[in-house]
Amino acid sequence: MFDYKNNIDVLLDVSALAGLSISVIILVQGAANMLLMTSLWILYHSISSVGQRWYSFGWESQLLESGFLAIFLCPLLSMKKFPESCSQVVIWAYRWLIFRIMIGAGLIKLRGDSCWRDLTCMNYHYQTQPVPNPASLYLHQTPELWHKMETAGNHFVELIAPLMLIIPLRKVQIVGGSIQILFQVILICSGNLSFLNWLTILPCIACFDDKSLSWLFTSDTLQKLSSKSSSKGSFINSRRCIDVLLTLLIGYLSIPVVKNLLSSGQAMNTSFDPLKIVNTYGAFGSITRERTEVIVQGTYTNPDDPSARWYEYEFKCKPGNVTKRPCLISPYHYRLDWLMWFAAFQNYQHNPWLIHFVAKLLANDQLAVELIAVNPFAGKSPPKYIRLEHYRYEYSTFNSKEYGKTWWTRRKMGSYMPPVSLHSLQPYLQQMGWSS
Repeated sequence: MFDYKNNIDVLLDVSALAGLSISVIILVQGAANMLLMTSLWILYHSISSVGQRWYSFGWESQLLESGFLAIFLCPLLSMKKFPESCSQVVIWAYRWLIFRIMIGAGLIKLRGDSCWRDLTCMNYHYQTQPVPNPASLYLHQTPELWHKMETAGNHFVELIAPLMLIIPLRKVQIVGGSIQILFQVILICSGNLSFLNWLTILPCIACFDDKSLSWLFTSDTLQKLSSKSSSKGSFINSRRCIDVLLTLLIGYLSIPVVKNLLSSGQAMNTSFDPLKIVNTYGAFGSITRERTEVIVQGTYTNPDDPSARWYEYEFKCKPGNVTKRPCLISPYHYRLDWLMWFAAFQNYQHNPWLIHFVAKLLANDQLAVELIAVNPFAGKSPPKYIRLEHYRYEYSTFNSKEYGKTWWTRRKMGSYMPPVSLHSLQPYLQQMGWSS
C-alpha cells in the first residue's frame, strides 16, 4: 500500500502543483466551470486539513467558503466567458459572507479588549500587529486623537456599515460595498495581513450590479453581453433546482453561526461543519500592549561560558535585526513568521512545533533553513547549541537618537528557552515520533 506518512511531502507538492496548474488554466482562459472550481476547493481543503497549526489561520476557512460559493457561479462543464445566467443565490450568499466577516470582527472587539471600548487600541496596533510594514512605523506615531478617530471609524465600518450590505436597495449596497473595499485597501497599506484583506474584497464585489461595473469592460464585451440570447428553459430549471438546494444548505449551516454571533461567549474564526462551508469570523479581539519577539541564536561553544559567541538567525519578515526595514509582502503569507509572533506571547512548552524547528536548525536541515532569511551557519557545520531569547521591541521614535539609523529598539527580557543540543532533544523527538 502507499506509504502516506513517508511521502507526505510528495503528496503536498503534487496537490499544490495540481492547484497551480488548474489556476493557470482558469487565468489564461478567463473562465472556469464547476468541475475545475470543485477540484481547486478539494485540493485546498486537503492541504488545509493536514496543515494543523500551519493552516490554523482564519482566512483558510474564509478561502474555503469563498471557493465553495464560486463553484456555483460557473457552468457545469462549459468554459464560456459569458455563461447563460448568474445565480442570484450565490450573489446573496457572498453578501451574507462579507456581512458575517465584518459584523463578527466588530462584535468580537466590543466583547473583547477594553481598549476597543475606550478607543485606545490603535495606540498599540501598528507596533504590535503580527507583521508590520514600512508604513506602520509612521502610522504608529500619529497623534492620539487620530488613533481614537481610527478606532471609532473601525467600529463604524465593522458594526454599522455591514447593515448596508444586506439591505435590498441598489445604491445602499453599492455604497456599503465601496466602504468595505476602501477599508480593506487601508488595511493592506498599513500592515502585512497575508491575503486576508485581498480575499475579503472578493465578496464585496457582489454588492455591485452589472451597470455599476460596466466601466471596467470594453464596449465590445458589453455588446456581446447585451446581445446574448435568453437562457433555455431546461437550463433555468436545473439552475433553480441547484439554487434551492444551495439556499437550504447555507440556511441550515448558518444557524450555529448566527447563534455564535449573538452569544456573549462569541468564538471567532470557527467552523461548525467539517467542510467549512459556512463559518464564523473575527480578528483582533484583543490587542497586545507590548511587542515581544523570540530571537533564535546558535553557538559552537559551551553555552554556560559567559564569553560564548552567539549568532542570530534572521527571519524573512518578522522583526529581528533592528536595522532591517519592515517588509512589504502582502498578499504573500510567511506562515513561520506569523507563528513566531504567536509564540512570543506564549511559551515554548505550548509550541512543540518550535522545539522541532530548533532541532531542524541544529541539523542545518535544508527545508527548515529555506524558511528563514539568514542562516549564520550556512555552508558551515551546524551549531552545537541553540537558545531562544525573549526581547521587547519598540519603534524608533521620531525624536530619538536611533531614528534614521534603526527601525526598532529592543531590550532583553530574559530567556525564552534554555540552550539545547541535538543530543539533549533526542528523547523528546522520539517521544513525539519525530525524526531528528
